[in-house]
Amino acid sequence: MKIHETAIIHPDAVLGENVEIGPYSIVEENVEIGSGTKVGPYVHLEGWTTIGKDCVIFTGATIGNESKDLKYVKGDRSFVIIGDRNVIREYASISRATGKDDITEIGDDNLLMTYVHIAHDCKIGNRTILASFAAVGGHVTVEDRAIIGAKGAIHQFVRVGTMALAGACAKVVQDIPPYTISDGYPAEVRGLNVVGLRRNGIPPETRALLKKAYKILFRSNLNRTQALEKIIQEVESCPEIEHLVDFIKNSDRGIGV
Repeated sequence: MKIHETAIIHPDAVLGENVEIGPYSIVEENVEIGSGTKVGPYVHLEGWTTIGKDCVIFTGATIGNESKDLKYVKGDRSFVIIGDRNVIREYASISRATGKDDITEIGDDNLLMTYVHIAHDCKIGNRTILASFAAVGGHVTVEDRAIIGAKGAIHQFVRVGTMALAGACAKVVQDIPPYTISDGYPAEVRGLNVVGLRRNGIPPETRALLKKAYKILFRSNLNRTQALEKIIQEVESCPEIEHLVDFIKNSDRGIGV
């Protein structure tokens, strides 16, 4: 391990093999860092925080800070659990959950750019990208391979679906369906994320089914219940269509249109 002499490491912190800790970083008592992870200078790892293998954490990031929810009881044990191979850039902030023993959770292979904020009780999937200054409110879910543009603001309890894209500076107050693009202030669904689908290897026949479903949902003047029934009846089923239908059926905040 390469631990800079100015770093402060609690003796009960757990560090895996080949962990690097940069100058003036602080690793507190209940922190666990997986093997191969590199922690840059002036990073503060606090609370009950677990970080996986081969992550890179850049200057000034703070992870495991107390929930900003007013319901949080100071001193309660709550968690941040971060997976493997994540890149957390300069001055990003990730808060612990609010309730006792609850978890703020981040999956694998994510990129959190400069000054990204992830609030309490969020669930971030795998292979997501949160661009600089994106702010994610409490209890938000961001599904796999979604992208949030720079300065995008995601309201509490909103869900961002698989391979969805929230545009830069978007004010997202309702759920963004999987495979779509949402933008604006407040954000509205603007189209199918065709480029994202191609980049993620979704085959042409599946993209065609999603395009058909999108037109029924957002261009047919049917209400949500009618549109979903029409999709079930007329669009050939596949995992992506099933996920889209289930996501919208289970939307509590509604869909921005």
